[in-house]
Amino acid sequence: MNNKKLSGFLIYIICYAISIAFSYSGHYYLSGGILGISAIVRYLQEYQKTGNPISLKGLFSLFWIGGQAISCLKLSRLQKDWSLVTWLCFFLAYTCFCMGYEWWSRDHRKSSFPGSKRSYIRLNRLFYFIGGITLVSVISFCIEAVLLGFIPILSEEPHAYSYFHISGVHYFTVACVLVPALSVIYIICCRKISAVKKIQLFLCNLFSIMIPIACVSRFHLVMMLMLAIVTYMSLRGNLKLSQIITTAVGFLIIVVPVYFFLTVARNHDVEYLNGIFEMKNSRTPIFITQPYMYIANNYDNFNCLVEKLPSYAFGLRMLFPLWAFTGLKFRYPALTDFSIYVTKPELTTVTLFYDAYYDFGIVGILCFGFLCGVICKKLSLLTKEGRNPLIHLFYGQMAIYMVLSFFTTWFSNPATWFWFGITAIVYWFVG
Repeated sequence: MNNKKLSGFLIYIICYAISIAFSYSGHYYLSGGILGISAIVRYLQEYQKTGNPISLKGLFSLFWIGGQAISCLKLSRLQKDWSLVTWLCFFLAYTCFCMGYEWWSRDHRKSSFPGSKRSYIRLNRLFYFIGGITLVSVISFCIEAVLLGFIPILSEEPHAYSYFHISGVHYFTVACVLVPALSVIYIICCRKISAVKKIQLFLCNLFSIMIPIACVSRFHLVMMLMLAIVTYMSLRGNLKLSQIITTAVGFLIIVVPVYFFLTVARNHDVEYLNGIFEMKNSRTPIFITQPYMYIANNYDNFNCLVEKLPSYAFGLRMLFPLWAFTGLKFRYPALTDFSIYVTKPELTTVTLFYDAYYDFGIVGILCFGFLCGVICKKLSLLTKEGRNPLIHLFYGQMAIYMVLSFFTTWFSNPATWFWFGITAIVYWFVG
């Protein structure tokens, strides 16, 4: 690291130490505030250096540290002071990510892909793939609906989506999340699109959006829209910060009403949610309480893991996608029979690094953080080479995992690797 990078990181270390001191002295607002400022500063430093508002390092800095800052506010009675090991793990996760990101560096050249004759021929294949994924998703959804005997949005069961799942089939149902992003790539890279193809694209995206709505899956709907937006931003490049802010505002205007509609459709009323979240101020509006707890409590769940974990799993947790795809989880249930340590049974979302600690403790945090940094830097360089526009779909997925690093263990989730697998197939098919 050069002197400018070292000084920026030193500011983060100082802010982190002050945040710990404020937290242990009971000044939670100050603890969260100083860490939140640090997150914004780290993001702006990365943006100033790269000019890229969706830099993977910048996004991880903003949302990993920012999420921790929100959790430090301790607005719920479920939250308590973290152990020093927890604080250390959160610090090492970010530090090792930055080390891995800076370690992988080489020269790169700019893209010349969009609009070339060669790309136009191969993008016809992409068009067919968009239709194919949509068709498979719709058929899979219908199979699940027929065999399970219900559609979540029409059910009065509060946890209908959790029960709407046939092992193996559901991966294909939710493959629709890739369709809008693939459509964005096709539209940007094509010079001309016929009226018939425009109608077909519209129908593919309409059916794809209807599936998560019918499933009452807020996550898949948000994932779908975010992936399309981030893929667009990555492929276009050189977007101004004002354009990014306008896009973000538009995204919120569209998503927030739909998000709350799906919440109502899940039969989760305000009293039910407030009873789970246990906010210190009972008058806190639900539109603040719900996103707050979906961010903040995940860090507290990690603290529960640190304090209660009796022994490490030595890789079995992070290898869950292997057990799922091979069917070994059914033949040998012990491979996946692990307790989950959370503040409350209903609140099971965790951070990106939960399984890394579950498997190998602090060593897992060190290695996993460094590896994530290396992969993010390599992916950033590949998008600038621009040999295949589908690399931007890989980048878009990784960007979302960095943005939602506070939410779940993405790389221990079979669906993540299923989406990566589909992207790899399209990448090869387009050429």
